[in-house]
Amino acid sequence: MKQLELFPEAPDPRSPLSVTWNLWHGCTRVSAGCKNCYMYRKDEAVGRDPSVVEKTAGFDLPARRLRSGKYRGMYKVPSGSVIYTCFSSDFFHKEADPWREEAWDIIRDRDDCRFFMITKRPERIREALPVDWDDGWDHVTIAVTCENQTMADLRLPVYLALPMKHYEVMIEPMLSGVDLRPYLATGKIESISVGGESGPDARLCDYSWVLDVHGQCVEYDVGFYYHQTGARLLKDGKVYKIARPLQHAQAKKAGLDRTSN
Repeated sequence: MKQLELFPEAPDPRSPLSVTWNLWHGCTRVSAGCKNCYMYRKDEAVGRDPSVVEKTAGFDLPARRLRSGKYRGMYKVPSGSVIYTCFSSDFFHKEADPWREEAWDIIRDRDDCRFFMITKRPERIREALPVDWDDGWDHVTIAVTCENQTMADLRLPVYLALPMKHYEVMIEPMLSGVDLRPYLATGKIESISVGGESGPDARLCDYSWVLDVHGQCVEYDVGFYYHQTGARLLKDGKVYKIARPLQHAQAKKAGLDRTSN
């Protein structure tokens, strides 16, 4: 799939895409992982207040249809697309409560696509789910991120008690070693993604932490994805400074990614 942020012109609706859908923008920091948030860095660079949560012009993106041409009436975001949802905010931020029901309506109607979102607010999920959620929607994955052991032990018991079809955990930015065995033992978690921190003030990520979580996933036959090295990686006693364009590629070269059997 090719990556697409917005549509300069309509794509062929027969070809699935990987789409970023930022239906609202802005967030507030809740834990150590938020310290060097990329969204804060970008907004502050242009004089924008990143803590103000606002509905965006792209709010209805998955619901938009082509108005002309031979594919007129078909969705601009084709069937089968993966829609990465709310990556410049948190879908469960309290300030977005007035818009969330309408957002769920759009997600419900597009059950021909897959929606993926990440939250640092699992304690707000239950009260913010749609009335017909039941034990979850097959086409929606709500992942939770835990940057260290403290946040894993705080968030994961809440998260794993929620009714979901899919459970995924992100250890990003990875700020410490994390023992996930008590949570992997539930059998609910489908995959773990880890990654170091990017940006000019990135905190150190120790490669031994990455290997340890990878070993835990092998032990419990859970999928593992080494997302990115981060800007500062400690490996074999040496700190490597890795340029942003290389962080994903270098992580992939580690050969750690796995799917469950």
